[in-house]
Amino acid sequence: MTDYEVGALTPQTWDAYAAMIERHRGVFGGCWCTWFHTLSADKERTYEGNRALKQRLVEEGRAHAALVLHGDDVVAWAQFGSPAELPNIHHRKQYDAEADVVPDWRVTCIFVDKAHRRKHLSALALGGALDLVAAAGGGVVEGYPHDKGGKREAVLYNGTRSLYEAAGFDYVRPKGQFNCVMRRSVP
Repeated sequence: MTDYEVGALTPQTWDAYAAMIERHRGVFGGCWCTWFHTLSADKERTYEGNRALKQRLVEEGRAHAALVLHGDDVVAWAQFGSPAELPNIHHRKQYDAEADVVPDWRVTCIFVDKAHRRKHLSALALGGALDLVAAAGGGVVEGYPHDKGGKREAVLYNGTRSLYEAAGFDYVRPKGQFNCVMRRSVP
């Protein structure tokens, strides 16, 4: 993986990030990785509206991601942020009812460019997010990966339980039918 580097999503890396999202038609139906940022009532749910929202959040320092770069191109990312920045998680009602800890950080979305899949870039992106969390002071980090018992899944917006286990996360509990809560501390 020496051809890849990890950097942060910033206003300076926005254009490379946006080019990657545009190559994939906004990712997941034009989401622009904004679904977790806002509650449903606060969204326009349009490609251009989501793009503008994401760019504004990046410019305001309220959107974070570890970007995997291949040369000047972003080819993968892992989105992370505080629960206040990323309030909209799947199965939130169950999550809130069963919460035992409020994490400092959440990892909510991992995506890899079609041309770069099967190269372990999800792991590189997740590791990069943890490094950026450490640089920001560390804390308790949660992820909500898919937990399908090894069955293949067409869309894995947040990776798999085994990906998180390999990154040092501990299984906490199920969340919904096919997701779970994973947690680790980052110094």
